[in-house]
Amino acid sequence: MSSRDAILIVNAGSSSVKFQVFGIGTAGEPVRLIKGQVDGIGTRPRLRASDSDGAVLIDRMSTVADIPDVPAALHAAGDWLRQQHGINPVAVGHRVVHGGPEYDKAVLIDADVIARLEKYVPLAPLHQPNNLAPIRTIGERFPGLAQVACFDTAFHRAHDALADHFALPEHLHDEGVRRYGFHGLSYEFIASRLPAVAPDIATGRVIVAHLGSGASMCALSNGRSIESTMGFTALDGLPMGTRPGHLDPGVILYLIGQQGMSVAGVQEMLYHDCGLKGLSGISNDVRELEASTDPRAQFALEYFAYRISLCAGMLCAALGGLDAFVFTAGIGENSAGVRARTVARLKWLGVELDSAANASHALRISRPESRCPVYVIPTDEELMIARHTMTLIADRDVSDPALARS
Repeated sequence: MSSRDAILIVNAGSSSVKFQVFGIGTAGEPVRLIKGQVDGIGTRPRLRASDSDGAVLIDRMSTVADIPDVPAALHAAGDWLRQQHGINPVAVGHRVVHGGPEYDKAVLIDADVIARLEKYVPLAPLHQPNNLAPIRTIGERFPGLAQVACFDTAFHRAHDALADHFALPEHLHDEGVRRYGFHGLSYEFIASRLPAVAPDIATGRVIVAHLGSGASMCALSNGRSIESTMGFTALDGLPMGTRPGHLDPGVILYLIGQQGMSVAGVQEMLYHDCGLKGLSGISNDVRELEASTDPRAQFALEYFAYRISLCAGMLCAALGGLDAFVFTAGIGENSAGVRARTVARLKWLGVELDSAANASHALRISRPESRCPVYVIPTDEELMIARHTMTLIADRDVSDPALARS
């Protein structure tokens, strides 16, 4: 690769496109060069990016006419990267939420892969369509450019059959109705970091709580996922920003049968109007809830911590004990309040919080005498995607001009 050849990482949503650019370090490890996003797509498009030191490289507003949709946002970001920084992507790595039963690792994308991933749009309606849109756009514009799909479900695909099954007729499992688990790229990154930041527990029994707008928990044993709170879709498990988490399926039957709601109406409610937003009636943003004096906001936060503690008990049972607890992702890394509420409910595990360490967002936030240590480890899904992408293109002839054009 030349000095400006790079790996482009894309994570697209319905109204935003996040992107990162990685170069290749001397040891073959991806090195972050640029981090940016285009948000406000369709309303007030704004392209922002910074370098590896956090220095602002661009902060530019555009009109809706210039950036009306995700493909236009990709074009705008790509043009800026090429023209202003000479970035020459040799491959593009994508986060794809649902890989179904077929994919237990990252794959090079072709037409067959896209067709297979289309089948899982109903299982991840908030994410899958937006994940696939940039793949198509880039493929149409640069057909020779290698693209790699990295799946949030892949890290969990080695689960034991007991963890993988629902108590449903077996033919449904054979058709793909099973417990997949999500946020796998985040958990895989944390597992890769443990040997460096906490070597004494890296091969032990660890619960990782990925707490963000989407939230889940994972049981790691010797760095492998053996159980997760999410299942068939990203609705299951913990309550989230706007999703309910664990729910008696009878509630769905009631809403359709007795309340007369349509399937589309129920889906809209479950993905957009539940969770912290539904409980509080105020917001899905933990920062706003923590700043509020409304009792409903405090109830939502306490409920969140309560459900985390209940799921911790479940995952402890799966692990047969616990050697460490890790917080990660936006809320887990930044909300000392949520961490304190949660740890207060985990005293039965021998956890003792160091309040000063928690307030300063230290790596280890438990007291030295705590029987179970508690850590705060920032996740980096984009770096994980870059690693997988590099591995898959390592044997390709990236000097081929068709692969080097962008």
